Amino acid sequence: MVNPGVTNPQIYPLSLPRLLALNLGTHANTLSDRNVSNQVKTGILYGISVGPGDPELISLKGLRLLQSVPVVAFPAGVRGNPGMAEQIVAQWLNSTQVQLALTFPYVQDDAVLSSAWQVAAEQVWQYLEQGQDVAFACEGDASFYSTFTYLAQTLQLLHPEVKVQVVPGICSPMAAAAVLGLPLTMRGQRLAVLPAIYTVGELEAVLDWADVVVLLKVSSVYEQVWQVLQRRNLLNSSYVVERATLPNQAIYTNLCERPNLQLPYFSLLLIQVRSTNFRF
Repeated sequence: MVNPGVTNPQIYPLSLPRLLALNLGTHANTLSDRNVSNQVKTGILYGISVGPGDPELISLKGLRLLQSVPVVAFPAGVRGNPGMAEQIVAQWLNSTQVQLALTFPYVQDDAVLSSAWQVAAEQVWQYLEQGQDVAFACEGDASFYSTFTYLAQTLQLLHPEVKVQVVPGICSPMAAAAVLGLPLTMRGQRLAVLPAIYTVGELEAVLDWADVVVLLKVSSVYEQVWQVLQRRNLLNSSYVVERATLPNQAIYTNLCERPNLQLPYFSLLLIQVRSTNFRF
């Protein structure tokens, strides 16, 4: 494994929305110098969807690209532990590939996040500008609530010449339905997917019109959600899945008896508002 260092990556003290209007004049000299001796074709950034956890759920195309690029990037884990995407792809990589862990803080502060995206983008750019392709491995699907979206957007704002390609994959709602033995939707059923941040009022409104609801990363709001489901008599048609498709996967049914579940970050709740009573 090669552990590359990054020397003084430039940090731009602007939020991502302001970057959209950024005049890249500060990069003019650098761009001019690069155009004079632009003999190396810029590498491609690939967003590789690696699925919910089981390493065998990576697509054939995704696996081929992961094993062929010289650089594989992924979100860094916390407290020195490997992150989810890194764990998924570890067995498929070889010792000659650069493995680049990028730090994305788990916060809601726009300024902190913007700085982190910019630092990560410049780390990746160091390889792309040398003509090396980079594959960014992200759990689930690269276009579904993924960190890759912010990385690619920031990188293209700072370096518009960068080409980005995305390889789709299996996201957590599909994986959860599969391990539960349920069809996620049938016929004309309406599906709603809510991320981790929502209010109880928003959930109540969604439950009024959706037939199936998936709540992602439900751990931080589980107790409030449980109370809503109890009032609506939906606990018997609701299911919690944590770490779907991994060896330590856990499934919780009979939620009437589980008002205080302590769940990990990678957990979701699937609600059949209007159940079809069909199982595989």
